[in-house]
Amino acid sequence: MSENKSSISQAQSYREIGEFWDTHDVTEYWGATEAVEFEVDIQSEVRYCALESTLAHKVSEIAWQRGVSVETLVNLWVRDKVAEELVQAPAT
Repeated sequence: MSENKSSISQAQSYREIGEFWDTHDVTEYWGATEAVEFEVDIQSEVRYCALESTLAHKVSEIAWQRGVSVETLVNLWVRDKVAEELVQAPAT
């Protein structure tokens, strides 16, 4: 994190910022905020993979219970599995 940025939370990491805002409301600190402008350039590629319907239903239920989208949950699971496979794979 950049040290020259002011922070309402006085957090030292992005995780701490998230934890702070999980328990606080921005309206409590509205006077300490200022207007900013920024641009976001998100470039991602979307690929669709078919799931067996029973499996898709179960994944949907788990995602709902965790409060995330099915896409987010599946991406997290696949990312974790890929990382695991790369650690276990012999060097080529």
